Amino acid sequence: MTRAGTEWDAALDYLPPRPRRLDWGIGCVGAGFIMRDCHLVAYANAGFRVVGIAGSPSGRGRAEEVARLRGVPRVYDSVAQMLADPAIEILDVAVPPHALAGVIREITAAPRRPKGVLAQKPLGMNYAEAGEIVERCERAGVTLAVNQSMRYDQSVRAMRSLLRRGDLGEPVLATIEMRAIPHWMPWQRGYGWLTLRIMSIHHLDCFRFWFGDPQRIYCSARTDPRTAFPHPDGICLYVLEYAGGLRCSAWDDVWTGPALEGAAPDIGIRWRVEGAAGLAEGTIGWPSYPERAPSTLRFTTTRHSGRWVEPRWTKAWFPDAFEGTMAQLLIALESGSEPEIGGRDNLKTMALVDAAYRSAAEHRAVAIEEVLTCS
Repeated sequence: MTRAGTEWDAALDYLPPRPRRLDWGIGCVGAGFIMRDCHLVAYANAGFRVVGIAGSPSGRGRAEEVARLRGVPRVYDSVAQMLADPAIEILDVAVPPHALAGVIREITAAPRRPKGVLAQKPLGMNYAEAGEIVERCERAGVTLAVNQSMRYDQSVRAMRSLLRRGDLGEPVLATIEMRAIPHWMPWQRGYGWLTLRIMSIHHLDCFRFWFGDPQRIYCSARTDPRTAFPHPDGICLYVLEYAGGLRCSAWDDVWTGPALEGAAPDIGIRWRVEGAAGLAEGTIGWPSYPERAPSTLRFTTTRHSGRWVEPRWTKAWFPDAFEGTMAQLLIALESGSEPEIGGRDNLKTMALVDAAYRSAAEHRAVAIEEVLTCS
């Protein structure tokens, strides 16, 4: 068994690239948990410059509290006030999905617009709304990136590096098994949906990040016994079919048995990728948050028979991956290129999610083109 420090680990591209400039003026919209404990912590650790923060129209008190906690120098009463500040170059928008399109409309209609926007996932309430957001930003000349933060988990990026290097040969089968209990937010109660757009979207986007776009998806879902508000998609099982024969599958189990009701817990996220010339598997540390639990990876190939390679890292998805999602936007602005997780690309993830809902409702496999061409 070989650990970090070998030639294998040194060549793995698992860290986010860094922008040349660290002093871009960032304005943060939203003052909830994800902004307070993930975005702002990661930005401080990376040396990014956060100029100010604005909460909801009635939430200045929360924004002031977050600003004091994280050392943010300015608090704005509104997005309009923030945009009028010439120190603001980038907006980081972390608001609930139902509020995102309205914030983007305000940004793109403003007399003074930011150079770029990093929008929290999901990119709106559905594929059609995501399309509106992307088109508005394109017409307004605002570079849009999406905060699909699982792409910047170290094990996820390292896995992509193995695929790009060809270490595993032709991909054959990939699986993600999530048995974890999310903290559902109050704003989800009126949505009529639960897991696919909030949790499964990470895994669907991860499969796209690793392998590109599938042809179709088959999804089966049932309610989560623990979640009282209406939803069809609690526990979600799905299979992605690729043209070359690759199959990807995920079990997104947000019940995990009565772990909160007195039974012993068995909680975690495990993934596995099998190729014609190798095998890789790992864990995602997120379910242990707020305990710091870095994700893991180990792999073996036919090139070195009988050997497992196990690189290890100290950084964790929450909060460290959020450095990467902001960095990819800043790098795009510096280079004049499309962000790694650009809005136009993320439309395909949103289409895949909508296809999963359609599949579960109609009990059939749904081609992604059905959503892309009919919306």
